[in-house]
Amino acid sequence: MAATVRIPTTMRPLTGGEKQVSVEPGSLNDVIAALEAAHPGLGERLLDDDGSLRKFVNIFVDDDDVRYLDGLDTQVGDNITVSIIPAVAGG
Repeated sequence: MAATVRIPTTMRPLTGGEKQVSVEPGSLNDVIAALEAAHPGLGERLLDDDGSLRKFVNIFVDDDDVRYLDGLDTQVGDNITVSIIPAVAGG
């Protein structure tokens, strides 16, 4: 089986326009590594130079913000949806 990652519009050029991609289950860190391997450049949009989740990117595993779970160690199982949601600011 696989997990599904929803890709936001701003990052779809890196996935060839795909709205969703499938990845093998594992930790969120594993999921991001798989995304980077399949779609170079995506990992650096999600993680900073220290390997931490960027402040302006929100990632949800099902409906839960990973910042309130186990962060990058959050487990992503089969048939789970991971949603990448860039933070929006305005005035």
